[in-house]
This record gives sequence, C-alpha cells and structure tokens, in this order.
Amino acid sequence: MATLRKLGRPTAHRKAMLRNLTTDVLEKGRIETTVTRAKETRRLVEKMITLGKRGDLHARRQALAFIYDEDVVTKLFEEIAPKYADRNGGYTRILKKGPRRGDSAELAILELV
Repeated sequence: MATLRKLGRPTAHRKAMLRNLTTDVLEKGRIETTVTRAKETRRLVEKMITLGKRGDLHARRQALAFIYDEDVVTKLFEEIAPKYADRNGGYTRILKKGPRRGDSAELAILELV
C-alpha cells in the first residue's frame, strides 16, 4: 500500500494545499511546484479525471466535494474527461525542472498529457 507523504504540514493545511494544487492543474493544465508536491497532487488529479470519466451524478458530487471551484468541475466533466475516454490512467506528466534558486528545492512541472 502506498503511503501518504506528510509534506511537513499539519493535516488540514496539507489537505487544503493539495486541493488547491489539484484545482489549479485542472483549471490551467499545468503548474510548477516541488517534486514531492507534484507526486502527491498527481494521485489526486488522476482520481478526479477518473470521476469525470464516470460522468454520473454521484461522481460529479464527489468531485464537487473535493474541488473548490464549480466551474473547474464543469470543465472537468465536459472538456477534460472526454479527451481521456479511451485512456486507462496516466493522465498527467511530471517534468523535473531543476533546483529552485532560493532554497535549492527540486522543482517540477505537473501537466495534463
């Protein structure tokens, strides 16, 4: 079983941060963040796209319970999920970018394929 990364945050802060990152990826298509945050966010984005592919009312309500913006959920179900209808997973890509200038943290770009 895969273990959850704690990311050095309290539980509520970590969940809120991951929800924000997931919402941003679905809204903008790509984000720049650290590698560990990108790997954790990837799990959640893949789950949201899978809900979008299901397309029923229960899946939409589950997505609305997690994603902050209703417009992003609409975009997920009407635009993003149909693009991946014939694909079984692997909806995102992580590109490593190099160290950040200030604290030398490893940066990555998380984007939809």
